[in-house]
Amino acid sequence: MNNPSESDLAGVATVTRFNDALNARDLAAMQALLALDTVFENTNPPPDGQRYAGLAAVCAFWEDFLRSSSQAHFEIEEIFGSGDRVVMRWLYRWTDPEGLRGHIRGVDLYRVSGGLIAEKLSYVKG
Repeated sequence: MNNPSESDLAGVATVTRFNDALNARDLAAMQALLALDTVFENTNPPPDGQRYAGLAAVCAFWEDFLRSSSQAHFEIEEIFGSGDRVVMRWLYRWTDPEGLRGHIRGVDLYRVSGGLIAEKLSYVKG
């Protein structure tokens, strides 16, 4: 297997920092890792999800998500990069307001440009 390049490792590091900020509920740190023209495609509603374009729209989504999902946590199960692309397989766990726990698995496809996340396309199992 080939050794990852510096670019591959840099992209993985950016995405890992973003995931860490998400789990820490640190919207400012998340925003600092997003490009001005960033795009995010959520997994909901099925079948294609909602598309958010631009830093303001993407940050508004995350602000709403963090407010409504106080017990959310994304565990990285696998992550790798190739050039400007990063693939992250994750396990999302939550506890709802009634105390019921749940989880779902998914994959995010990222594009990183200039050390910032330019695109995050999310997909889930089931």
